[in-house]
Amino acid sequence: MPRDIPVGNGSLLVNFDADYALRDLYWPHVGQENHTIGHPCRFGVWADGKFSWVSDAGWQRALDYVHDTLVTEVTLKHPDLNLELVCNDVVDFHEDLYLRRVVVHNRANRERKVRLFFALDLHISSYEVGDSAYYEPNRSAVIHYKGQRWFLIDAAKEQPGGWEFGVDQWAVGVKEADCKEGTWRDAEDGQLSGNPVAQGSVDSAVALQLELPPRGEAIAWYWIAVGKDLNAVARLDNIVRARNPATFLKRTDHYWMLWGGKEREHLDLPHPICHLYRRSLLVLRTQIDNDGAIIAANDYDIAHFARDTYSYMWPRDGALVAAALIAAGYSELTRRFFNFCHRVITDDGYLLHKYNPDGSLASSWHGWYRDGHKELPVQEDETALVLWALWRHFQRFRDVEFIKPLYRGLVVRAADWRVAYRDGDSGLPLPSWDLWEERRGVLAWTVGATCAGLEAAANFSDAFGERELAATYRKAMEEIMAAADARLWAPDRHCFARMLNRRDDGGWDVDSTVDASLTGLWYFGMYAPDEPRIVAAMEAVRDRLSVKTDVGGVARYENDRYHQVTEDIEKVPGNPWFVCTLWLAQWYIAIAKTMADLQPALEILNWAADHALPSGVMAEQVHPYTNKPLSVSPLTWSHATLVLTVREYLAQQRAIREGQ
Repeated sequence: MPRDIPVGNGSLLVNFDADYALRDLYWPHVGQENHTIGHPCRFGVWADGKFSWVSDAGWQRALDYVHDTLVTEVTLKHPDLNLELVCNDVVDFHEDLYLRRVVVHNRANRERKVRLFFALDLHISSYEVGDSAYYEPNRSAVIHYKGQRWFLIDAAKEQPGGWEFGVDQWAVGVKEADCKEGTWRDAEDGQLSGNPVAQGSVDSAVALQLELPPRGEAIAWYWIAVGKDLNAVARLDNIVRARNPATFLKRTDHYWMLWGGKEREHLDLPHPICHLYRRSLLVLRTQIDNDGAIIAANDYDIAHFARDTYSYMWPRDGALVAAALIAAGYSELTRRFFNFCHRVITDDGYLLHKYNPDGSLASSWHGWYRDGHKELPVQEDETALVLWALWRHFQRFRDVEFIKPLYRGLVVRAADWRVAYRDGDSGLPLPSWDLWEERRGVLAWTVGATCAGLEAAANFSDAFGERELAATYRKAMEEIMAAADARLWAPDRHCFARMLNRRDDGGWDVDSTVDASLTGLWYFGMYAPDEPRIVAAMEAVRDRLSVKTDVGGVARYENDRYHQVTEDIEKVPGNPWFVCTLWLAQWYIAIAKTMADLQPALEILNWAADHALPSGVMAEQVHPYTNKPLSVSPLTWSHATLVLTVREYLAQQRAIREGQ
């Protein structure tokens, strides 16, 4: 199930699904560790002797954000219960504090008692063994802990005469053992048992009782303070009580308004696109760890598909997201990312498959051995695109003192490896894994990225006065471009090959599958976007990969089987991906000479706005018939590509108008 509304601050990330169940709670890094491992943490309501979880049938749910902030705005209506709830969720911009305000509206013409139940199903440090939970009577709060991971659950009622702190009911208990479903079941009669302690695999539930006047309302607050020990969470809880919870919601609302308006400008685009652009920047921030890792996605449900997640830093994804942030003016985040890459690059000059948010090497299925020989388990574009993005950063911000320590350890080291890691006969890059992580060879995308990385390194070397080094990098780049001219273009198909592989007899096997990643041949600068062969390739992408259903969009490549929902590949060559669809828009923008030429790109941007979730969150891909999000949601790369496309559209729009 997609994560409709993430909220976070770079160390604490909380995700909600379409049913408004809290599904992921990451700390102390974005993407590491998930203390729920995707299990739903439920929110329930008792009124007039009836109980209902808000995920149950009968509730009308609308999940969104307060405009241009990372404060959620969730409306829950239940006609049979005569209740409407308006909820706001935040992770404080500075403290590791998750907080929810619930305004309960009584739609009946009589006084009523309503109880709100909050069930927390933790698997601390991503596993359930050895957890503890207990009721703390001095605060009327519940605490979960294991090792250096502590969670204090507290609540309050906002009364006309002042604040009333502490929970009214509580229970902790055992789950997932001896056929026990969990303490959340204890809530369903409207009364919690009051059990004060449990260990092992445990969960908890707390409740608040509200008094509602006829046609009136009452306000409840619920929060989780997160820290490494009891002192840390108690300190934070004391601050919330002293300042009152409303202070934290208000200040976080203002912070994100300030952050999102950092370079406030008029965007000459339709409102839905402007809204999605600003929402995308905020969603990007939720997926970026404060220590620099840009995480691909933090939707734990994908673990059911492959027993692994997307909660890693792929250098390629990170570089492309960094490019979007650079274009939008967020240098603070991109500096941290490049410093992260500097910390983890190998002494030999390459970045490996992916990394955990703390900088350690992540899980990988790329091997070090094949057919009796050692091979590098790399995707070469990942190293090259970091250099490409770093040069864009320097062009935009000119922060020489930031670049200085990265020049030798990141730029030169990576570029030297890129020069050396090539086929001795052709000059092309040696085989590596493709950006889709499905095949190994010499990829068109990787060739384009490699040239971009070498050009960036040459530019840096020129800037630092090392002309001979710059010449070495440019010579390697020119050799790769010449080899691409000779071997990647397939005249018989009037298109570029997506992949080559050297045969034992010295010849080449050619994979001519039309693939949206042919974009890499022009987007990173190896070819001009209006070069006739590029035009032919991009027209092939448009014609062969467009999804011919009411949903529309562009697939990754012909007969893409990842999450495939139909074998009618003429109509649906693959599921529509936001990234691939927006790549086509970027090409339309790059070749536009008039305002009319920009119209196809504008239509694609409108398509993206129409096919995002109501909250503005974009998945990796969508169902070609229903538009239901597929795979992970949000995908950081989708939002980054939207931001880049908007920035490129505005720049080209401005250039066309100035040239008229």
